[in-house]
Amino acid sequence: MQGNSNSPEEGSRPSSARRSPSASEGEDIAVIGGGIVGIAVAAYLAEAGRNVTVFDRTGICEETSSGNAAAFAFSDVLPLAHKGMLKQLPKWLADPLGPLAIPPSYLPKLLPWLIRFWRAGAARHYEASLAAQAGMMRLAEAEWMGLLDRSGTKPMLREDGSLELYESEAEFRASLAGWAERQRFGIGFRHVEGEAMAALQPGLAPRFIKGTFVPGWKTVADPKLLGKAVWAYAERLGAHFEHARVDRVEAGAEGARIILADGSVRTAKQLVITAGAWSHLLARNLGDHIPLETERGYNTTLPAAAFDVKRQLIFSGHGFVITPLETGLRVGGAVELGGIERPPNFARSKAMLEKARRFLPGLDPSGGREWMGFRPSLPDSLPVIGRARAPNVFYAFGHGHLGLTQSAATGRLIRDLVVGQTPPLDLTPFRPQRF
Repeated sequence: MQGNSNSPEEGSRPSSARRSPSASEGEDIAVIGGGIVGIAVAAYLAEAGRNVTVFDRTGICEETSSGNAAAFAFSDVLPLAHKGMLKQLPKWLADPLGPLAIPPSYLPKLLPWLIRFWRAGAARHYEASLAAQAGMMRLAEAEWMGLLDRSGTKPMLREDGSLELYESEAEFRASLAGWAERQRFGIGFRHVEGEAMAALQPGLAPRFIKGTFVPGWKTVADPKLLGKAVWAYAERLGAHFEHARVDRVEAGAEGARIILADGSVRTAKQLVITAGAWSHLLARNLGDHIPLETERGYNTTLPAAAFDVKRQLIFSGHGFVITPLETGLRVGGAVELGGIERPPNFARSKAMLEKARRFLPGLDPSGGREWMGFRPSLPDSLPVIGRARAPNVFYAFGHGHLGLTQSAATGRLIRDLVVGQTPPLDLTPFRPQRF
């Protein structure tokens, strides 16, 4: 099935001395999933002195977490269900290569999730959803800055801001309500045009008449390299990795059983499921039915010399971004709600790359590497963070587009639950049983 994301409290200080569990006694804590959320959970638990083993079918930060847009999107506080997507839906769905696509054959299976998404976007849920997301983002920023310092990965942080671009006055005006909401939470930005916009990103096509610059927006040099570097820190604290595909899990009063694809069994006193788009299948083993869907995201990473992009460029009307990385220029985004079984449709990557070429005249589109990954998405745009119905099991998944951004906060919250401390955030909006 799977395995694909403040300083420690008193009594939870990092320790370099860890013992490996013997086969007979099992694991102390098992984490299923080696993406960025699982890596962060393992790092925080290792800092707290717990003996942690991460299970993943591929490796550490090798799947979806390796190919994201590299943003710490701490200012992205508007839940997806409240971003006006439903109004855009008919137009977007008319374009099979547009910002949102649903393969017709998948629509019947997707329909229950879409109904939940529509309900989550109701006005009566708006303030609670916004407050929950904003609180999570404040914690995420604080925790990531601390984790970067402790893990020695701060040099991988880039603080160049972002530039969101608009092709018409109507598109710009439609964005203003969202910026006003961000302003409520102290998020800084300024609208730009003309020479000011050109100075932030030279070489833009003249079709863009205005932009919004967010100076506090952050990115990382490369998300895969960052994930592996944080894991190296967790390993130094004693965390372990086992390359294995998990078929199913069981849990009881004495702990959890992890049944691997080769038929062997691992046991653990406590279990954390951070398996991304496959997490709900494991949760179902334990009696929890969580309506997780898969947003299939596409990108192309070009050589770094393809164009001199100064900071992350956001084309919200087209559903994609361009990010300058240490390892290349990443053009990607968009959403295909198509599950985890369908083969990739790389025509979507090519369509975004063609738009990027038009938006940045002079961009060299040659030599790119195409990629597709699975974003685990819940209909209310909030992750599942909390205890399972089964004893000794915790869930940390469903972050959608925000896995990298919210991973350190999730690591902190899971650590607090595991060690019995009071989390710094009300977890009610994130509880697994809310559905």
